[in-house]
Parts: sequence; structure tokens; C-alpha cells
Amino acid sequence: MTIDILVRGIITAVVAYLFGSISFAVIFTKMSSKKDIREMGSGNAGFTNVLRSVGVVPAVFTLLFDFLKGVIAGFVGSWLFSVFHVDHISNFNEEMMVYGGLIGGVFAIIGHMYPIYFGFKGGKGIVTAAAMMAVTDWRVFLMIVATFLIVFFISKIISLASITCAALYGVYTFIITFFLEYKTGEFPLRFVLICSFFALFLGVFVIIKHKENIRRLIKGEEKKITAKKKN
Repeated sequence: MTIDILVRGIITAVVAYLFGSISFAVIFTKMSSKKDIREMGSGNAGFTNVLRSVGVVPAVFTLLFDFLKGVIAGFVGSWLFSVFHVDHISNFNEEMMVYGGLIGGVFAIIGHMYPIYFGFKGGKGIVTAAAMMAVTDWRVFLMIVATFLIVFFISKIISLASITCAALYGVYTFIITFFLEYKTGEFPLRFVLICSFFALFLGVFVIIKHKENIRRLIKGEEKKITAKKKN
């Protein structure tokens, strides 16, 4: 079974990475303005930079498709891991499906950040990460969305809201899996540890990708969100 899990994990990782490497920020910006979003504004191939540098419509399409690719990658992983069944282990199939979704989501995010089709220069993975959360645990997803909206409503700074969510992702995941899954006997302790590890790893990874934003936040130079009006 270990070899089978490894093979399915590799397949999930490769498929998710290749799919995640489709940079919709680059695609929709070129369709709208014939320019490369990575040469505009902050240089980041993501929703916020598209909104600031190009306009609302391409930004909305970027947001939607970046989310969808995360959902699809997560579902692919869950499907590939859905065939495991062990009679003497309760909820083993459901447990493996979550792991598959996490692997698919994480590698889709890596593909988004370092897209093979676009010179390994991509975005910061926030929207795709949110999609992975929605696929793997809707409760954590709702907590993250609520946190994002509260921080953004107060600060009007997307990067600050994103960094806050990244920092709390591991905390929220541990709380949910420990108290609502492990303590209720639904899943074993390893489920808590594995899910929390994925969340912590991704959170740290996303924060590192925001290092320039963090420097600007410390200096008070980070811009609040504004949409560029097209002429």
C-alpha cells in the first residue's frame, strides 16, 4: 500500500503542478491590454496587481480562474486517493481523500508561484490556497475568509489580510482537526498532525513570498487597494 500511496502522490503532485502553472493573471492581462502583468505595477502575477494595473474585469476573471484551478487540483488529488479502503480502520478512505486534496492543492499553489509555462515567475498563491482550503475543510475555509474580510475591512490592505490568514491557517487547522475530528473519535491523531503540517508549511511558504510586502508594511509604505480605471 505504501508504494501505491507514493505513486498516487507523485501523480497528484505532477498533475496539480502543471495545472497550477497556468497563470490566468498573465493570460487575461494579455487579452485585455496586450501587456505582461509581470512588467506592470508590483510585478506580481496575481489578482491584486491585475486589479491595480489593468482593471476590474480582468481581475475578476483572474480571481475566478485561479480559484477554480485550486478546486480542480484538490478534487483530482481527492479522487486519486479515494480508492483506499481498510476494513479495520474507521474513515480511512475519507482520511486519504483529504491527504490527496492537500497534496493537489499545495502543488497547484507551487505551480501558481513558479509556473513552468511562464519562466517560473508567478503569483503568491493566495486565491489558489483559499480554493484548496475550500476543498479540504470548509470550516477552516470559512474561518480564513472571515479573518481576511475583517482584516481587509479595517486596513484596506490585501497583503496584510493575506499574511494574517497565512499565519493563522495552521492554528485554525489544528483547532478544527483536534477538537472536531480527533476528540470526537472521527479521525486519529495522525490526521491532526498531517493536516496541521500541511497548513503550517503552506502558511510559512506564503508568508515568505510576501517578504517585500512585509518590508513595506513595516515602513508604512504598503498601498491600500485601489482599482485602476481604464480609459
